[in-house]
Amino acid sequence: MPAPVEYTIRAAHPAAHLFEVTLTLAEPDVAGQVFSLPAWIPGSYMIRDFARHIVSLQAEAGGRAVAAVKDDKHTWRLPAGLRGPLTLRYTVYAWDLSVRTAHLDETHGFFNGTSVFLRAHGFEDRPQRVRLLPPAGLEAAGWRVATSLPEASPEVGGAERYGFGVYEADTYDALIDHPVEMGCFDLFEFEACGVPHAVAITGRHDCDGERLVTDLKPVCEWQIRLFGEPAPMERYVFLVMTVGDGYGGLEHRASTALLCSRNDLPHRGMGAPTEGYRQFLGLCSHEYFHTWNVKRIKPAAFVPYELGRENYTRLLWAFEGFTSYYDDLALLKSGRISRREYLDLLAKTVSAVHKGSGRLKQSVAESSFEAWTKYYRQDENSPNAIVSYYTKGALVALLLDLRLRGESGGACSLDSLMGVLWRDHGQTGVGVAEEGLYAAAAAFGGASLGRWLRNLVEGTDELPLEDGLRRVGVKLAWEASVKCPGMGARTTVEGESVKLANVFDGGAAQAAGLSAGDVLVALDGLKVTGKTLDALLARRMAGETVQVHAFRRDELKTFSVILQAPLPDTARLTEAPRCSAAARALREGWLSA
Repeated sequence: MPAPVEYTIRAAHPAAHLFEVTLTLAEPDVAGQVFSLPAWIPGSYMIRDFARHIVSLQAEAGGRAVAAVKDDKHTWRLPAGLRGPLTLRYTVYAWDLSVRTAHLDETHGFFNGTSVFLRAHGFEDRPQRVRLLPPAGLEAAGWRVATSLPEASPEVGGAERYGFGVYEADTYDALIDHPVEMGCFDLFEFEACGVPHAVAITGRHDCDGERLVTDLKPVCEWQIRLFGEPAPMERYVFLVMTVGDGYGGLEHRASTALLCSRNDLPHRGMGAPTEGYRQFLGLCSHEYFHTWNVKRIKPAAFVPYELGRENYTRLLWAFEGFTSYYDDLALLKSGRISRREYLDLLAKTVSAVHKGSGRLKQSVAESSFEAWTKYYRQDENSPNAIVSYYTKGALVALLLDLRLRGESGGACSLDSLMGVLWRDHGQTGVGVAEEGLYAAAAAFGGASLGRWLRNLVEGTDELPLEDGLRRVGVKLAWEASVKCPGMGARTTVEGESVKLANVFDGGAAQAAGLSAGDVLVALDGLKVTGKTLDALLARRMAGETVQVHAFRRDELKTFSVILQAPLPDTARLTEAPRCSAAARALREGWLSA
């Protein structure tokens, strides 16, 4: 049996935030062994150049030091003719408290494999064996390990569940798809459709773990049954990092890394779910749905991943957008939220898409393709230039679901289409072609449905939401989120200063010459602060001209702003009390748990 690639990783200097990694190859490439670190992590479509966090690297072969020369920013090459064993020793700086990279201090350690495990070129399909060692200087601190990475066999020192020791993956791609949390976390376990699940919570919190797993279990079971048992993973782990204020998630094949505010977790005696807890459950639901949709049903452009460069696809509207549609729908279907709560969450998505004029300039297919340069690199003009493939993709999924239900009399839905994608792609490993979703839709509703879907995805017209929702007896109405006139800009408050964060196309601020980054000083001679701006505007009328003083850099400027009426920018969805029996039946099929 071929020798595995062997890694050892230790939290060697927690106070300095340094992991030490050793990589050993028994039989390196005699032509000159090459190693590289990924430039990005699947699920987060931005070049992050993880190799910049490698602080030092040394190599030796046959007990003698050898030179490791960089070919480019993330690739090292060793001389030809080396005989094994070949060993690399390197340190990785880990001080990014996010779900994408690595973080280490005296309280815990976390890493994604893309941040710490160099790839041995030519050995990617060999078994990858990892020995996790306790943190240096903290051996008595009671640290444990939470990961979905399989434990190796006892013969090679395989770890016990939640313990330090040896873990093993079949390939390099599998190795980097199992993040690791180590520390003194709290652990809660449950089963969903017979599959063991665990929630490891790191950080200070007062989470009611029993309530959390009681709510997560039916969400997971609904999703497993949607695609069909058995689930594609033998075990699943939610890795949760709690902070004072934070939000984020990243999917993996048998786990997810989550960042949340500790106040968003349920506490004993909480009663009805808070808005923050609903948001956290939705985040868990979203990342869990990715177990099927993007981790196994993939764009062809991701089969296989090329982690040294951007991987372009126009399909993120389906892989992130469809997932964004199902995350809250799964909460409804599993009985975690009410119909009223679900419609309110859906209305927030509708509002989010309509608040930026970028939706009229960039298609959701273009948004997917340009994720690397636009969605993940947003600036002050982004609301005027781009649309989110998450939110607009979710609305495309909604319209496709409602049309499939309507034209089949409720006999099929988006659930049916997801089942076909799972059968033809998720279970076969064949990636979805760039035109594949249109063809899949046409298989259910004919060529006209495929053309209709293409127009939604590749066009920039307003989505036909009112017509689609009317089909199932739901009314869409619009109302203004504020009562007072405004300037057509979004502000942020820094201390007492009010800064323009975004200036929207066609708004009063843009017409007057104000720009993002300007700091408002006074309105009609009265000081502007975070507490006074709304009060000052509330005493004016739409159409009035006000004099605004603002600093642009260190220069004081004066602007004449004609205030605009409040815009109907907030969607409201309600179940129509009077609708046809057919619409009512479709609505029940869609909204019933």
